[in-house]
Amino acid sequence: MSPQSTVVLASTSAYRAGLLRRLIDHFEQVAPGTDEAALPGEHAAARAARLAEAKARAVAETRPGSIVIGSDQVADLGGRVLDKPGTVIEAHRQLTASSGREVTFHTAVCVIDLQGDATTHVDETRVCFRDLSRSDIERYVERERPLDCAGSFKCEGLGIVLFERIENEDPTALVGLPLIATARLLRAAGVVLP
Repeated sequence: MSPQSTVVLASTSAYRAGLLRRLIDHFEQVAPGTDEAALPGEHAAARAARLAEAKARAVAETRPGSIVIGSDQVADLGGRVLDKPGTVIEAHRQLTASSGREVTFHTAVCVIDLQGDATTHVDETRVCFRDLSRSDIERYVERERPLDCAGSFKCEGLGIVLFERIENEDPTALVGLPLIATARLLRAAGVVLP
């Protein structure tokens, strides 16, 4: 990586920035302004990969000479996508629907290198929810306010009490940025990591 090039995270997410700081000290954060609507018939994993690359490309166009990281996460409950709830009522609906079931989270990361080449990885995490009572859900949503998180929970916070188990290869993926893959893609793009 040339001394003039920088790493840019195509996201304003505090969660993703916190994770990326585990790998590198200095990077910029830029909002990609990408339309995140699903395409007709698009599978959750394909949507996550497409949006991660779209975010990275949108920012890369404005930051020449930078290595750009885009990421996206899509939660899938039996073929139904669980977007960020946005409201308390929708968070209750999502958690009620997830109670006693398995939700698959597809977390994609895309790195665009200095030549403009994009490489994408999609991590899959299966979250098995315990049976949740109405009062469990009400207490959780009131305390955590997970309105900006796909699936209506924050696994890095109190949300962990909602689960029976989590199955994945990278524990950071569920928070929003799979660091094992991100580190590999950054090294391939020329970023020196420990």
